[in-house]
Amino acid sequence: MEHILFLTGHLARPSLERVLAQIALAPFTWEARDLGLQVAGLMTADMVRRRVPLPIAGIDRIVVPGRCRGDMDALSQHFGVPVQRGPEELKDLPLFFNRVAHPIALDEFEVAIFAEIVDAPRVGVADILARAASLRADGADVIDLGCLPETRFGHLAESIQALKAEGFRVSVDSVDADELLRGGRAGADYLLSLNLDTLWVADEVASVPVLIPRTPADEASLHEAIERMQRQGREFLADPILEPIPFGFATSIVRYHRLRERFPEAPIMMGVGNLTELTEADTSGINALLFGICAELDVAAVLTTQVSNHARRAVKEADWARRIMHAARRHQTLPKGMSDALMTVHAKRPFLDTPEEIEATAAQVRDPNFRVQVSARGLHVYNRDGLRTGQGAFELWPRLGLEDDAAHAFYMGVELAHAEIAHKLGKRYVQDQPLDWGCAVEHAPEDASAWCAPGTTLATRRKTTEAPMNPQTATEGSEPSSDRSHGDCKK
Repeated sequence: MEHILFLTGHLARPSLERVLAQIALAPFTWEARDLGLQVAGLMTADMVRRRVPLPIAGIDRIVVPGRCRGDMDALSQHFGVPVQRGPEELKDLPLFFNRVAHPIALDEFEVAIFAEIVDAPRVGVADILARAASLRADGADVIDLGCLPETRFGHLAESIQALKAEGFRVSVDSVDADELLRGGRAGADYLLSLNLDTLWVADEVASVPVLIPRTPADEASLHEAIERMQRQGREFLADPILEPIPFGFATSIVRYHRLRERFPEAPIMMGVGNLTELTEADTSGINALLFGICAELDVAAVLTTQVSNHARRAVKEADWARRIMHAARRHQTLPKGMSDALMTVHAKRPFLDTPEEIEATAAQVRDPNFRVQVSARGLHVYNRDGLRTGQGAFELWPRLGLEDDAAHAFYMGVELAHAEIAHKLGKRYVQDQPLDWGCAVEHAPEDASAWCAPGTTLATRRKTTEAPMNPQTATEGSEPSSDRSHGDCKK
């Protein structure tokens, strides 16, 4: 059986040992070693190299805190066994080992994303190209040029040709048959949308038509259009039209199901904008549900938009949703435990430590540095002078004694505000780290081999009462220094 050495600090070691002891049927034996740090989050690769003596007989693998900075490959070569970062929270170790044992990749998907530029006739070619590049970066496969009623689109052909020259696949979305014809002749890959009355356009161009019924309830006209395309051996997409709540949403889902039953192999498109744009709710959850339906119905493509401010991440959410739901369907497992990208507001396990555990840790602290943690009971701030517990920043502020230390007061104000938001929403809070908003917020790439320079909360010299990392996390990495905050990482 594999024997794993877990490296930690003085304050986190008891919690680490409790968590490891509680992993049921662990396929490994283990030992925890205190590297002589009070806070495990201050560990670096260089410190590990210096403080773990060679040889390490009987050790098959070394696991370091998740935010330990430095080159793990170099450490592996030095010790002659694999060295890897664990999870960012030591209480996630059971999930960490389960995921390692049963990894599910999210690099595959089947649903194509059509991302619509809804006001294309009013946007210049250069701006269309810029928007298209942004949409493609978020996951779009096809750029849809949305035409507007009674609005001339004089640069339609030029826009299509410019997009094609940049390697984009392009669709044209219009209710005007002549506009669709112009788009097809200019080289559009898809035309949205043709019904029985405008199906003649498909005979004039090579573009793939997206077929719709004459009216949403007229399923027979859509079925007839599909059968005509099938007889001609033509490629197509069929869209029964998803209607908004409460104007037929449930009925339209039934139409999609009936279409799949009647045409088991027909490629289906679903336009999700009527839900994401017209429902004032977080779009990450709406996209998760709709792409779950798409996975079950084997939908080939989705048309989405990013018009409303609350839907401004719709394409990125769609990209994550299609990957997660594809993996769930392929592996016949619930869409859980694969990614937190769509959990933008709440966390599955927000409060890792109980008030009693935090109290036990606080009792060990002998220095003036503040630590901030969050439990289901509220915010906890402690140092050698004691533990303070409250519901928010304003309640705790008078008890910190920072009236004459403006820089540190600013830092603690920011941290307590983050902690208060996390407590109220049920999000995970880690001191000196930004809150995780899933795919709703852009994340700068993080280089785990880098050292951490002063962050935005306190870029000046830290006072002796400055707060180090959360002592329970065993995650963050930087050489200990009273002169540095923990923030942006640089080489």
